[in-house]
Amino acid sequence: MSTAAINGWCFTTSSAVQSSKKLASFRPCVSARLDSSSSSSSSSSSSSVPSLIRNEPVFAAPAPIITPILREEMSKDSYEAAIDGLKKLLSEKGELGPVAAAKIDQITAELQSPDSKPFDAVERLKSGFIHFKKEKYEKDPALYGELAKGQSPKFMVFACSDSRVCPSHVLDFQPGEAFMVRNIAAMVPPFDKIKYSGVGAAIEYAVLHLKVENIVVIGHSACGGIKGLMSFPDEGPTSTAFIEDWVKICLPAKHKVLAEHGSAPFGDQCAQCEKEAVNVSLGNLLTYPFVRDGLVKKTLALKGGYYDFVKGSFELWGLEFGLSPPLSV
Repeated sequence: MSTAAINGWCFTTSSAVQSSKKLASFRPCVSARLDSSSSSSSSSSSSSVPSLIRNEPVFAAPAPIITPILREEMSKDSYEAAIDGLKKLLSEKGELGPVAAAKIDQITAELQSPDSKPFDAVERLKSGFIHFKKEKYEKDPALYGELAKGQSPKFMVFACSDSRVCPSHVLDFQPGEAFMVRNIAAMVPPFDKIKYSGVGAAIEYAVLHLKVENIVVIGHSACGGIKGLMSFPDEGPTSTAFIEDWVKICLPAKHKVLAEHGSAPFGDQCAQCEKEAVNVSLGNLLTYPFVRDGLVKKTLALKGGYYDFVKGSFELWGLEFGLSPPLSV
């Protein structure tokens, strides 16, 4: 056996009696100085357990360990005892009968529900990839063979991070078809090399290197980011580290909605702002010089979209862009 101290912990390796494999475990290192009264024990082996300076507990006593009894560990006698106890209680207090019956129905439903099992994230990811591999990857080797050589998507899509509005599902995009950026409320910030460099890099790569032909900004119904935009104050201290500053990208949409629909219910205002925010993002795209250049050369088009997952509808509109003819004076 060997022991080494690392940052106040002891790392101990030992050889099992019947196995050549080494076992390792971490345990806290305990160090104590013996007082004069215990000097006689100083000659004892260094492996002896050091005694405490004071014969008093340093920490409060830990809470008692309660070992739960799992259903599969309960014996038949335990079940019968529990049932007998319930019967006795109901016989003594008959008014509890309806309450007990409702509770039993609830417990039965929970036990029969497939969701009663704890969620296994690893198993979900594994089964999801296996399904993809069998149903898509292995059934279309030519597609994935081409994708291995590179990508040439026709679309760049800005969509919300909301788990209910995945563009690949809503618009049936196939691998290699759409270059995507997903963020809170599908917002496109104005050109800014410092504050929004991540979004700028994605737009630059899509337009100049991938040569996408369409940039589509998609808003959606019941958007939490837009609800936050309509709720947060325009000025003053913020209660969030990132969210409030981010959604303020579309403050012009909020101001337009309040000016035109100030007397409408809050839910209706949010629904209006979900579409107006898309238009603000389309306008912000014009602040990127390579986007403007693509529009002038007609190699690029900008489109706005709105997905209402409550009604099951999708709207699409375009941003008209052009230069006025020269004027001679």
